[in-house]
Amino acid sequence: MAFGLKRDELQNWKKNVHAGEIAFLTHYWLDSRFPGCTTVTKVGCKDITKLMQWGDQYGLSPEWIHQDEDYPHYDLFGERQRDILAAEKQWNQLERFDILSRRK
Repeated sequence: MAFGLKRDELQNWKKNVHAGEIAFLTHYWLDSRFPGCTTVTKVGCKDITKLMQWGDQYGLSPEWIHQDEDYPHYDLFGERQRDILAAEKQWNQLERFDILSRRK
C-alpha cells in the first residue's frame, strides 16, 4: 500500500521517466513481505539501457527492474535505499521520509 505521495510529484516523476532521465520518487509503503520497511523509492527511466547502467554502479541487477511498459524502474528500500539516495544527493527525500536516521 502506497501513501504520502502528492499528485504533482507523481506526474513529475512520470514526465522525467518518459524524458529518459533517471528519476526518483519516494513514498511511504507497507508490505508484509518486507517487515521494517516503511518507504520505497522508485528509480525509473524509459531508456532501459541507461537505467541498467545507472543500477550497475550500485550493484543492482538488471533482473530487478520492474518491466513496466511505460515506467520501468527499480524499487529501493532499506539500507540500499538510504545509501543510494545519499550517494545521489536526494536530500529532500532522505529528510522528508526520515530515512537517514535509520540504522545500518
